Amino acid sequence: MPVVAVCVALLAAAGVLALVRAERGPSMLDRSVALDILTSTLVGAVALEAAWARRTDGLPMLVALALVGFVGSVTIARFASVEPEGEGRVLTREELASLETERSRRTEAEMRQVDDEDHGGSPAGEVKG
Repeated sequence: MPVVAVCVALLAAAGVLALVRAERGPSMLDRSVALDILTSTLVGAVALEAAWARRTDGLPMLVALALVGFVGSVTIARFASVEPEGEGRVLTREELASLETERSRRTEAEMRQVDDEDHGGSPAGEVKG
């Protein structure tokens, strides 16, 4: 019983601190992290109740809450990320052909540079025996 009381106190403290962070957070990402922590706290509370009561009725709700928390975090991270200009659009055939041509030119230039380097061995003009 004392273990359950300690867990309830810790979960309540985490929930209160997460609500404070969500209310104060200067940016949208601070608020989203706080709500993610609040969801995790709720998952912990449902798991604690299921363990304390020795019932498995709450386990589907536990799985659903965990899934909602994960999908919410991934969605916010996806929309918060910054994409370079033009990264998300589909290239035309001409643009794709020019990119492939440029890539093949760079590859050929790198290969020529490697071929021109001295890779060791005997000096030039020395007969190998």
